[in-house]
Parts: sequence; C-alpha cells; structure tokens
Amino acid sequence: MPKYNYVALDAHGKETKGTIEVASQNEAIGRVKEMGLFPTKITETDKAAKEGKSAGKKVKAKPAAKAKGKKGKGMSINIAIPGMSGVKPKVLMTFTRQLATLVDAGLPLLRGLRVLEKQERNPNLKRILGDLALSIEGGSTFSEALAQHPKVFNKLFVNMVKAGELGGVLEVVLKRLAEFSEKAQKIKGKVKAAMFYPVAVLIVAVGIMILLMTMVVPKFKEVFGGMGITLPKFTVFVLWVSDMIRNNILATAGALAVVVVVFLLFIRTKFGRHVWDKTKLVMPPTGPVVSKVSISRFCRTLGTLVSSGVPILQALTIVKETAGNVIISNAVAKVHESVKEGETITAPLESSRVFPPMVISMVDVGEQTGALPEMLLRIADNYDEDVDNAVEAMTSLLEPIMIVFLAVIVGSIVIAMFLPLIAMITNLSGDDSRKGGGD
Repeated sequence: MPKYNYVALDAHGKETKGTIEVASQNEAIGRVKEMGLFPTKITETDKAAKEGKSAGKKVKAKPAAKAKGKKGKGMSINIAIPGMSGVKPKVLMTFTRQLATLVDAGLPLLRGLRVLEKQERNPNLKRILGDLALSIEGGSTFSEALAQHPKVFNKLFVNMVKAGELGGVLEVVLKRLAEFSEKAQKIKGKVKAAMFYPVAVLIVAVGIMILLMTMVVPKFKEVFGGMGITLPKFTVFVLWVSDMIRNNILATAGALAVVVVVFLLFIRTKFGRHVWDKTKLVMPPTGPVVSKVSISRFCRTLGTLVSSGVPILQALTIVKETAGNVIISNAVAKVHESVKEGETITAPLESSRVFPPMVISMVDVGEQTGALPEMLLRIADNYDEDVDNAVEAMTSLLEPIMIVFLAVIVGSIVIAMFLPLIAMITNLSGDDSRKGGGD
C-alpha cells in the first residue's frame, strides 16, 4: 500500500507534517480531514523521491516557457499591471456563475474554461481565460493559475478555489463565489442608485450657480451702476463673489483643484484614512448605510471562506485585506490576534465598538455551537435586508435636503438682486406720497 506525505493546518493555522499509508490520494485527503486537519499538500512518497531527482529541470523549464509565451504575445503582460485588468466585477461575476454551472454539470474544468474563452466578449478576460487554460494544461492547479492574475482574482477568490480543490468540492465553492459576487454587486448597485439623485441635484445646483454668477448677476450690476443707488450689504457680497468667479476663473478652478488634491492626499495617510473611514461610518445620513454594508460584507466574506474550508486564521487575514474600511480592518486584526492566542472572536468584536450587540451575540452563539459559518451568513442576509431599508430611508431624507439646498442657493442670489429694486420702488412710492400730500 503506497505512503503519502502530507502538509496540513490545524484549527489555529499551525502547519503540521506527517506520513500516512492509504490506498489512494483521495483516501489520504479524507484521512487527514478525519484527524481534524486541513490538508494543503499531499504527495505520494515514491513519486516525491523520483521527482526529487528529475523534476527539478522540469520545474525550471516551465517559467522559461511561460516567459517565452508572454514575450510572443506582446501587450498581454499588461494584465498584471495595476489598473490594467479591464475586467469589471459584473463581468467576473458572470464568468464565475457560468463556470460553476459548467463544472456542476460534469464538464471538466479545462474544457469549461475553453468553452467560456470562445464566447467571452471582454478581450482582457478572454486573454486571461486562455492563460488559465494553458497553465492548467502545463500541470498547475486552478488556484495556482488564478494566483498569477492578482489584479483580477483577489485572495478571497484564489483561497476559496484552493479549498474547493483540496476538499474535492470545487463546483460547490464556485457556486458560493458566484452567489457572494451577485449579492455584493446587488448591494453596491442599490447604494449607487440611491446616490444618483443627490449627486445629480448637486451638479445641477453648481451649474445653475455658475450660470447665474457669470451671466445674470453681471447684467444686474450694470443696471445698479447706472442707477446710482446705495446697495444692501448682501447684494454687495453676491456681486463681489460674481466678480471673483468671472475675473479669477482659473484661480478659482485651481483653488478647488488644490482642495481636492489636498483631501485625496490626506485620506491616503494613515491618520487621514482612519479619520475618513470613521467619518463615513457615523456621518448622517449616509453613515447607517455604510456601516450596515461594511458589517454585511465582513460577515458574508468570513462566513463564505470558513464554510468553504479555509482555515479561520487565513480567512481572517483575507477579510482584513478586503474589508474596504480601515476601522473594520483594525477590528478584524484584533480578532485575528485573539484567535491566534486561542481566545474567542466575540471579545475583540465587542471592544471595537463597530459591531452592534445583536451581531456580537449571534457570533457568540455560532462560536459556542460550532455553527459559526452558518450564523455569519445568516447575519449577512439580515443586514442585506437592513441595507435596503437604510437606503430607502437615506434617499427619502436626502431628497428634501437637496431640494432645500438648491432652493437656498438660487433663492439667495435672486433675493440679493431684487433687494435694491425693492428698496428703490419703496423710496419712489414714499416720494410720490409726500408730493401728493404737499399738493
């Protein structure tokens, strides 16, 4: 009976090595899992000995072949450059769903990738699918092939696929990834749709203000100059702002650009990012939506990873890197340290003051009953519904706020222009009445 060397991780993420004697590699995987370990590498002892003598040349030859292939393709190397992936999340979500359907239907992974490559319209993803198929034909695993494109497939995607490969449940993991992507895109779409109206109103308000200040107000200034009357202070202020915008248009645009650049540089600093992310979580009326989305994302990501077989410490590291908010990332880092020391998840979550008591209580129950992944996914589903309600509440609150904002901007300018006319009409009426009384 053949012997197999295995490398596995325990519940705390510590690496363990050993040798077992079983009939096949699948049986070896099952035996390691029965020991309460998560296998990361299993090789037959005899094969390992043979490969130690001859495989070195083959392993060295593969990178050279790949490098040669990339050189021949020219611009395909741009896929790995930040910002050059050209694959939108929605396109990636569709690919994941289609691949999960093909694999679940019994189609071999390599053939499924070739089928999707033929029908793919996005040129960058089409090229990446070709690279994935070539890597798998060359002997790489699917997860190893995905890891060669980190700008398209993040660590969450790669590690879940790796766990699915080791557990022999790749089709299940792909389904979970597709569902995860679909729900994430759904939430993102709702938030974007809710923010469209206030952003549109803001753009219209700015456009109207610039039009009034550069075209209408100067005409009133000419009229007031010819009348020779004393203008109210508010009117003088509006005329001064109009002159500043007209006569210093480049300086005004430059000042606005400087403000934007300073803000962007500020939030790139460690302190600035912390302040901005904290503000986003508490700033009304968008704070509740951002907070609920962040909590839902944390619970769904961690629950999906753990339920797919990724070790808890590795899962927490991935969640920390994909949280999208430094406050949530810091809370997850504390959870990671707590679990690493053999303590619970709930204590650092509670001390972070980001997660509400209901979430902490449900995580505590899941941890005690051994159903943490299911509980995390249930929390995420509940918060997805809460996000819908929060988005509706935010929209209903923002609409009157933006209408009032637009009315105040336009109304203030109009009032400033008509105050001198009102004062002049009042004076003329007074003079006529005095003349009539004298006669």
